[in-house]
Amino acid sequence: MEIKINWNGGMSFSGVGDSGFVQKMDADSVVGGENTGARPLEFLAMGLAGCTGMDVISILQKKKQSVSNFQVFVHVDRAEEHPKVFVNALVEYIVTGKDVDESALLRAIELSAEKYCPAQAMLSKAFPIQLVYKIIDENGSTLVKEGRYTPK
Repeated sequence: MEIKINWNGGMSFSGVGDSGFVQKMDADSVVGGENTGARPLEFLAMGLAGCTGMDVISILQKKKQSVSNFQVFVHVDRAEEHPKVFVNALVEYIVTGKDVDESALLRAIELSAEKYCPAQAMLSKAFPIQLVYKIIDENGSTLVKEGRYTPK
């Protein structure tokens, strides 16, 4: 993988990787930016969410689960002092659908965490990552199940 970052002036940068999609980064105005793009550490957290999210939804689809909506939230705590690294994270999977099987979801989360998601494998070496889930009925109004994935 190759990443190229171009400075656009101020604290603004544009980054592009092998895929060719350009991503804009900037800083908050209190530190000299113009707030015109995501922060670099937001991309790290988004990478974690996207990586595990793609794994989980792909596995649920292969398991013929009837998913109508799927979200992944990553809640990250950062150190108070510079360099203000991530100190822990909570990944929350919200699955909405008809008769979504909890064991299928747990297996999908397990496979992502233990086998497929390189972002999670890498970042979990630097800080603890907790994995929780909620299954919502197809109408989006009733919580059916919630729980936590704990590695074996």
